[in-house]
Amino acid sequence: MDIGLLNERIVIQKNVVTTDEIGNQTNAWEEYYNCHATVGGATLISQKEQGGQPVDESDLSFTVRYCKKTVDINVTGYRVMFRNEIYDIVAVDYMNFKKKCIKIRCRKVRR
Repeated sequence: MDIGLLNERIVIQKNVVTTDEIGNQTNAWEEYYNCHATVGGATLISQKEQGGQPVDESDLSFTVRYCKKTVDINVTGYRVMFRNEIYDIVAVDYMNFKKKCIKIRCRKVRR
């Protein structure tokens, strides 16, 4: 893996349950891992029209270096922040389990 290609900063967030002072539980996103990544994908900008309005449905893939924190990433409990945009994780590819890099396929969240 060429580390010179890891030129974009991403934040991987984890979904955690927080409890307030009276015992109410809520879901919240907290920063889990901050790293550099290679950003790519077949459709960097893809716009569809829904209800007469253009809707941005960007699919990106982030390739990060393998480490203890990235091994735990899964589809349901994590998301990626990239350039102040939120991306849901669609798939995690461990690249033949060679323990060099992990590819995270994501879809932009509509707000």
